[in-house]
Amino acid sequence: MAAPDLLTIEPRLDGLGYDPDLACRHLAQVDPALGDLIARAGQFTMRPTPSHSLFQSLVRSIVYQQLSGRAAATILGRVTQLFAPKRFPTPRDLLEISPDRLRGAGLSTAKTAALRDLAARTLDGTVPSLARVRRMEDEEIVERLTAVRGIGRWTVEMLLIFKLGRPDVLPLGDLGVRKGFARTFGKRKLPEPTVMNRRGERWRPYRSVASWYLWRALEL
Repeated sequence: MAAPDLLTIEPRLDGLGYDPDLACRHLAQVDPALGDLIARAGQFTMRPTPSHSLFQSLVRSIVYQQLSGRAAATILGRVTQLFAPKRFPTPRDLLEISPDRLRGAGLSTAKTAALRDLAARTLDGTVPSLARVRRMEDEEIVERLTAVRGIGRWTVEMLLIFKLGRPDVLPLGDLGVRKGFARTFGKRKLPEPTVMNRRGERWRPYRSVASWYLWRALEL
């Protein structure tokens, strides 16, 4: 089955940059073992979470790093309260406020520095607008955003899948994807990235959908 030309797919109301039903049929045909997982897991239900700006999404990503969802939400709420009545700070707001006040809201020194670097790089254009990023290739987005302190490849890959609805992202370093791969393909040990990448070549151009099903494999 030939991979479709993704550029011919019109933007969808659900925020995805691809047809998930077409993606599932493609994956099942090129990889029967993955097709079995898709059949057991059922319909692809992931939909991108709307975002007002790339800057806001990255602020949340930094705050949530290495914290439980509840703890991170509490800290983010305290940070945004520093800028009331605004609902969310602007890049300039984060640069003008004292770092001590950000730390007082519960941010670590490292996260405070990361947010300030994000703000500076948003203002200087390193971090593009949401409209601009939608016209960029995945690897270009990774390169631009990982220049920001505290933002690694995994963070950008999650943004590509869950915020931008990109179809062809395979997060090789994600523990859940690695565990799902091992379970789906009968591996006793967690696979090396090279092993996953080699098999993942057949999943193009829908590796994001394959990744989602590998996460689902851990729930079955």
